[in-house]
Amino acid sequence: MKASVTVMAAALLAAPFLIVPAAAQDRPELTIYAPDYFASEWGPGPKIEQGFEAACGCDLVFVTGDVLPRLLIERGRTRADVVIGLNTDQTARARETGLFAPHGQDTSALTMPVAWDDDVFLPFNYSELAFVYDETRLPSPPQSFAALLDAPDDLRIVIQDPRASASGLALLLWVKSVYGDGAGEAWAKLAPKVLTVTPGWSESYGLFTSGEADMVLSYTSSPAYHIMAEDDLTKHAAIFPEGHYLMVELAAKLEGSDQPELAQAFMDYILTPEFQSIIPEANWAWPAKLPPEALPQAFRDLPRPDKTFLYSEAEAEALRQPALDEWLTAFRR
Repeated sequence: MKASVTVMAAALLAAPFLIVPAAAQDRPELTIYAPDYFASEWGPGPKIEQGFEAACGCDLVFVTGDVLPRLLIERGRTRADVVIGLNTDQTARARETGLFAPHGQDTSALTMPVAWDDDVFLPFNYSELAFVYDETRLPSPPQSFAALLDAPDDLRIVIQDPRASASGLALLLWVKSVYGDGAGEAWAKLAPKVLTVTPGWSESYGLFTSGEADMVLSYTSSPAYHIMAEDDLTKHAAIFPEGHYLMVELAAKLEGSDQPELAQAFMDYILTPEFQSIIPEANWAWPAKLPPEALPQAFRDLPRPDKTFLYSEAEAEALRQPALDEWLTAFRR
């Protein structure tokens, strides 16, 4: 259950990250690089911007696009003070830039299914990767990863390209987690069922919701959107006993920020109840630090996997190219 606006406002005013407001005509600017979805009108960005600006007396500006590629190009010339929307499969490449500073947060009380001790990249939400289906079109979905691989080839699945999509790359690591050295064989079985590979998640999900696919690579939290926004109880995530790969989204501040106090204030804001309570109904994911009783009922009722996988950043980076090669081999046949 979310706190009332009055309680949240009082907590915000008392928070240690409060910045003394500048004069209205001289508001400092905090630049945050973020993915397109994050800062879109239906994403969490607008509410986060409104909440943070109310406390900082600043102007928060989202610069949207592919965050990591932009940083790798700009390096020390980046305009970013903070980045948000990286994930655990990208942090090795991001950390190698040397652009980031410690986040300064206590992560011992996070409500994620894994412990977190990274002092640079700070989680703000997470979800497990899953194949989502519509029970009206697929009344008997595969009940395991093995059953998915053995399903008839007329099962229509849409996935995302791992060369362009974070969820697509996570699928490669999920298959590796479950099948190890047998991942190539698993892909050979799955490939005939893949209707198409899209550049990103939104294209895949659009094909699914328009009825062109039976299953779509998405997240265990995705059905919450249909339940809460559409009153639709027909969409479900298939929960596999073999386990699911965990996607954790992260924020970090830039060492070279010309607004270091504001950048730190934003990092302090991320794990507050106000920020975290925005996540479920805007990013449709589980907040990194929010107790179960504070979640919307639809989230509390969703089935969750008993087993999750998460490679360390070093493992994920080492596996990335071999896993991609296996995937390409299967899809070039």
